[in-house]
Amino acid sequence: MNVKNYRQYISRIEKRLLADLVREFPDVDIDKEDSLWNVLNGIYELKEEVRFIFVVDEWEYIFHRDFVSDSDKKEYIVFLSNLLKDQPYVELAYMTGILPIAKYSSGSELNMFLEYTIASVEKFCEYFGFTEAEVDNLYEKYLEVTEEVKITRKGLCSWYDSYHTVSRERLYNPRSVVAALNNNNLGNYWTSSGPYDEIFYYVKNNIDDVRDDLALMVSGESVSAKIREYAATSMNLTTKEEIYSAMVVYGFLSSENGKVSIPNKELMNRFEDMVYLSARDYYRMEREDKSGVGYADLAGIMH
Repeated sequence: MNVKNYRQYISRIEKRLLADLVREFPDVDIDKEDSLWNVLNGIYELKEEVRFIFVVDEWEYIFHRDFVSDSDKKEYIVFLSNLLKDQPYVELAYMTGILPIAKYSSGSELNMFLEYTIASVEKFCEYFGFTEAEVDNLYEKYLEVTEEVKITRKGLCSWYDSYHTVSRERLYNPRSVVAALNNNNLGNYWTSSGPYDEIFYYVKNNIDDVRDDLALMVSGESVSAKIREYAATSMNLTTKEEIYSAMVVYGFLSSENGKVSIPNKELMNRFEDMVYLSARDYYRMEREDKSGVGYADLAGIMH
């Protein structure tokens, strides 16, 4: 969706939803200039109490867009509240995301939700990823339909396993498992670039605090850390615990028994790149400080 500001973004969503409602309920007089919730209430009253199920995937997606300001985020929360809270036409509202709704809803706007996370709530934990049994089942099907088998079950485990739930169950990255079996190739299928870039920014700018721990984790060690789920909502991560907490929420680290670690080989590749780039930047800054010559200036001198 190519938009330049929040108002354009939310207006496009409203228009498309209204168009769907007009098409679905042609016998209802719908005013397209009316608010979405008023239209839904009108349908509920006229169509023998028709109720709706709302499914919102990655509810906080727009919070990572450059065009969204802090005031826009507050307006978006109000939009969701007007649409979903205490509305008679709502049968169920199901929202997914990596950022906690309660943290962004400073008042009572969205306090009707129950939140379930992999790190703190046992209920529904098995749905946050593929379980061992599910991967076993997929692997058996892969063996049945693949002429030249190039993936072992142990390989799937080392590449995509080791996310831990609060109930101590191990989960696999669903997208990566499916991609690997479809492609008949173990590899890095991680696609989360936005949060990765944000976390790398903080790692790079707090290198004195985290570089030794990162080196330990890249070597396969676990590091003690107190995890706070809400750290991922902050744009000012100042301690290594906050950085690690955000990494756990985003799925870059696994947390168990008060320690964090790199879950699998797929993420290990990412961290190796991060450590290399951080070390390179650190070396560059040290060289600039000692020589008084900037990196770009050195490049010019050498050429």
